Amino acid sequence: MLKGLYTAYTGMLNEQNRMDIMTNNLANASTVGFKKEGSTSQSFNSILAYKLKDSSVGLGRSENIGANPTRVKIGENYTDYPQGSFRVTGNTFDLALTDSGFFAVEFTNKAGETSTKYTRAGNFTLNKDGYLVTGDGDYVLDTANRIIKLDPLKESAVLTDGTITQDGTHVAKIQIADFENYDYLTRYGETYFEPVEGAKSVASRAEIQSGYLEMANVQVVSEMVNMISITRQYESNQKILQTYDSSLEIAVKELGKV
Repeated sequence: MLKGLYTAYTGMLNEQNRMDIMTNNLANASTVGFKKEGSTSQSFNSILAYKLKDSSVGLGRSENIGANPTRVKIGENYTDYPQGSFRVTGNTFDLALTDSGFFAVEFTNKAGETSTKYTRAGNFTLNKDGYLVTGDGDYVLDTANRIIKLDPLKESAVLTDGTITQDGTHVAKIQIADFENYDYLTRYGETYFEPVEGAKSVASRAEIQSGYLEMANVQVVSEMVNMISITRQYESNQKILQTYDSSLEIAVKELGKV
């Protein structure tokens, strides 16, 4: 009976985790370059814990630990990378990648430390100093990992290979980065990603389309249907938990009479 309680409880935890992910996906359905998340779950008889993306066993590998009664295992959250739809804006520095790959940006945290992050969100602008920046104000990097400065008074164009021209003169080239295995990328915020140990850079096949933005790859109707399913499964586990609780209460009372 206690096994049933634990199974129902872990099932509720799993559905709560899935609901949190679905609501975040829906909240970012209009966010440029957002990649939706999902979660894995598993029922099993003999596994106490299952290491995923654990540095002690190596990323991309898993490891079983111990034994335990039947329950639902809350797995890892993962990012779904398929390309989102394109929206036409006509703005020169609204950029979209046609294939796998990322724009590289120089990110500065609250402590003033800088690092390179990667994003599919190409809603770039020129700031007051003429630097090409993201919607959050982070600097876009060129192929030499340098920030890009342009003359705001000159007419600009962005070619498909990332080359930026002003009045017909080549002035910079936007970096398009890619990685061999996206399992070695971790999400940072809503639209940024950063590589972890073991990530291998590869050449990107993507071209840049100026005047377009890649929107989130979230299918709102599908997410809503999933949310309804999650709610029903959560309620089912809740009812099972209540049933076991009532049965235990009766059992305790009967034992007390002995």
